[in-house]
Amino acid sequence: MPQYKALVTRTLLPEALDIIREAADVTVWPEEAPPSAEELRRLAADADGILTTIMDRVDATLLDAAPNLRVISQLAVGLDNVDVGEATRRGIPVGYTPGVLAKSTADLAFALLLGAARRTSESERWVRGGGWEIQFHPMHWLGQDVHEACLGIVGLGQIGREIARRARGFDMDIIYHSRTRYPDAEAEYGVRYVEFEELLAQADFVILSVPLTPQTHHLISAPQLAMMKPSGILINVSRGPVVDPAALYEALRDGQIARATLDVTAPEPIDPNDPLLTLDNLVITPHIGSAALPTRLNTMKLAARNLVAGLQGERMEACANTDAMG
Repeated sequence: MPQYKALVTRTLLPEALDIIREAADVTVWPEEAPPSAEELRRLAADADGILTTIMDRVDATLLDAAPNLRVISQLAVGLDNVDVGEATRRGIPVGYTPGVLAKSTADLAFALLLGAARRTSESERWVRGGGWEIQFHPMHWLGQDVHEACLGIVGLGQIGREIARRARGFDMDIIYHSRTRYPDAEAEYGVRYVEFEELLAQADFVILSVPLTPQTHHLISAPQLAMMKPSGILINVSRGPVVDPAALYEALRDGQIARATLDVTAPEPIDPNDPLLTLDNLVITPHIGSAALPTRLNTMKLAARNLVAGLQGERMEACANTDAMG
């Protein structure tokens, strides 16, 4: 009989749950909506391990309510919802899932780029609304070419590099800015390092692929949007708070930039009354960067293996605070 108790805060694919069930008695939160903070504390009270998503706030209050906790395993790369420092102070390793979702997220970023450039969502809504009363008009639905355009990538981690790989197939002029310069990536992907302000001014498309940190919070706000081209398109596949939503609304409303696409919002889910949702030149998808079945399965299995390793006192495949592992 398993000696550990594990809490999983969302339903997972059976192959991932089976990995955990071999080592622990598992409680799975069954609802579509995430558990409330109060419910999460109640469920975690006797848990030895917890597998979380980005919608679960793991802070000192939760850790106080879970005195038996040996491991936290996050089903994501980003850890902005987890107080990793507090977990480290308590000797609790925090697992995460890097590497397995970079390609799928890059696919989604490029899908958003293409859709914004050629206005596919806007024109599809127009067709469904009965607007296609003519067969062809040379001045209708003018978008932008992607081939040979300038792409600016902010953040050249795994996802940023995969975006650059895809952009090469469109013969794009690829520039990037990152807190660290990567000569190896410059040589491999044919990208050029530029300062942040230069990237914003030069790029036809700006893709954000950075972690959420105090330094990247509202990295894109009114001053940065003013630096972009009037024809510029902003794509965010990182975290919602990287972009100031009020500033973005004003820039899109006033035609300061042409269009934007967001796979992430602040907050998530977005308020149904948010003024951003009134804009025709904005497309929002519900944080689906990794929502491809093979990728999600591999991500879930990695998170499950991290959880089991932490329960058994073994080294995780991916740990954000190796000091806590002993």
